[in-house]
Amino acid sequence: MSGYYARARSEILPHLPTRLTRLLDIGCGEGVTSSLIRSQHTGLGWIGGVELVPAAAAKAEKVLDQVWCGNLETLAFEQSIPAGSIDAILCLDVLEHLVDPWQMVRRLSPLLHPEGHLIISVPNVRNWKFIRKLLFKGEFRYTDAGLLDRTHLRFFVRDTARELAESGGLKVTTLENAHPWRANEARQMLSKITGGILDDLMIKQFVVIAKPGK
Repeated sequence: MSGYYARARSEILPHLPTRLTRLLDIGCGEGVTSSLIRSQHTGLGWIGGVELVPAAAAKAEKVLDQVWCGNLETLAFEQSIPAGSIDAILCLDVLEHLVDPWQMVRRLSPLLHPEGHLIISVPNVRNWKFIRKLLFKGEFRYTDAGLLDRTHLRFFVRDTARELAESGGLKVTTLENAHPWRANEARQMLSKITGGILDDLMIKQFVVIAKPGK
């Protein structure tokens, strides 16, 4: 089993809502991210997950309360979840793998509690490394992982990431670098010097938080 399914996404911890009693993890892998969240939120009760890969789903079943295994776009998992009952829905590096990620957001949005958070992370195709290879080398070659992961069907920049998160009628409250640069790191210093003008060329991945309401 690849370590991909066993990696805890600790960077999303600051984006979780204050009220957190029920969590839905879309593309939950082995359940390690949800388990990490549960260890830090004593009030968190039910956690559900959806996972495509059977071996990863089997491990997730040992730590989550309910796991649906199969193709996310054809599973009717949301029919088992009361509307307005979920405090946080995680879609971490999953929507870009779908044929219709906008429809998936429309399916998920009604499940959110009025104070709930839809937390999405997507890669940024505007990253300078990709642009450099495309413009100067004519290279657009799929790989086993990364921005041009061969299973990626959709690609996003800042504005289209926002549109994706809002496609279910939610309002985006946060859209930022998923992995903030360290103090005195070259990218952080360049961002400061340029007033953030070059940020979208350096960001590899966006995290988007959307909530119910106008």
